[in-house]
Amino acid sequence: MTTADIQRVGETVEAVNGLTARWVEKAESGTVLSAAGVWPLLALLADGAAGPARAELTEAVGLPAERAAAAAREFLGALDGLRAVDAAVGLWTSRSLKVHKEWAAGLPPRSHGTLSGWPRSDRKTLDAWAAERTGGRIERMPVGLNRDTKFVLASALALETEWMRPFTAECARPRSGPWEDRQLAGLHRTTSLIDRVGVAETPAGQITNLRVVGNAGIDVHLVLGEEDMPAARVLKAGIGILAGRHDIVPAGRLPHGTAGPGLTVSRVRHFRPAPPTLHVRTVAFDILAKHDLLVHADTFGLRTASEASAGHFPGISDRPTVIRTAEQAASAAFTDKGFKAAVVTAMAGMESSAPRPETTYLTTEVDATFHRPFGFLAVHRPSGLVLAAGWVTDPDPYRESKEAW
Repeated sequence: MTTADIQRVGETVEAVNGLTARWVEKAESGTVLSAAGVWPLLALLADGAAGPARAELTEAVGLPAERAAAAAREFLGALDGLRAVDAAVGLWTSRSLKVHKEWAAGLPPRSHGTLSGWPRSDRKTLDAWAAERTGGRIERMPVGLNRDTKFVLASALALETEWMRPFTAECARPRSGPWEDRQLAGLHRTTSLIDRVGVAETPAGQITNLRVVGNAGIDVHLVLGEEDMPAARVLKAGIGILAGRHDIVPAGRLPHGTAGPGLTVSRVRHFRPAPPTLHVRTVAFDILAKHDLLVHADTFGLRTASEASAGHFPGISDRPTVIRTAEQAASAAFTDKGFKAAVVTAMAGMESSAPRPETTYLTTEVDATFHRPFGFLAVHRPSGLVLAAGWVTDPDPYRESKEAW
């Protein structure tokens, strides 16, 4: 985003980060999520909603409903303008659902397709869109389809950044704790920029924040809380640090000794003059997650919108429609060279008079073997927009490179 873009969508950035903060309160185990992928869809739905559904969506969006669609379009355009980010929105409707031109005009150009009514054929179309928009990281549109599906509204977000200085890959073998005797894909880096790490006192407790600088204006913040601090509190506190609500004390001003979670400051003698040094050790990870947004319908303003008692979107179509499913599939990978994330969010609607089908959801089960998990926040540096957030509980195992042989 340019400076002008940031100023223009600054209010939207605050709204998206606010949704991120509310969503991470529900985080419990290893996961990755992106409110930046959900928010534009909620904004477009708010524009076409009426009654209680409109009020709930407006509260979730954080902007007046009459401004939401324009803000979503502007936000998506600003995202897609970033060198490190690709963003898109798609709408597919059945031939029997006539969409109001005024509402459809709020969508980006060439984003409206047609559902054939044949789930197998439509599945191929939607999956191909998801894969193309995320570079193959998300291969399947996270939505259930059947002959009653009247529309699918989806967004895709993909980002990639390379570290300004790469890490050195190594085998990490902790000496104690739950990682004891496990060989993990460790990452190590040494720098003289010691203030890239700091500690903040928050209502939840102490948080250590490490900023890993990437190119194209994308950074990843690693956040570590006190022992036994829940994921939700750590991530929410991390977002508060980014927003300036919690003061962070950089390493150069911290006392000697144990200065924060996972952070020690000490004096070391050298035989020649040497600059301050920061040694960073972390682990590589690759996380896949899927979220059923209706499990936390109140967070996303979808409680009334998903009730089949009546139609809630007269601004979208004269046919009474409701949200049947709302899901997100997300992935994030942190390596020695950089960070990648991909997100596809999809919401499917049906006519309110149709019976609501029973839907099964795939879930990701994570073996939470870590005593001290940590969070991560992928952030657009100039604007402060949180593009993706997550919680690491199962890092990659160490695999010896073939080149070593």
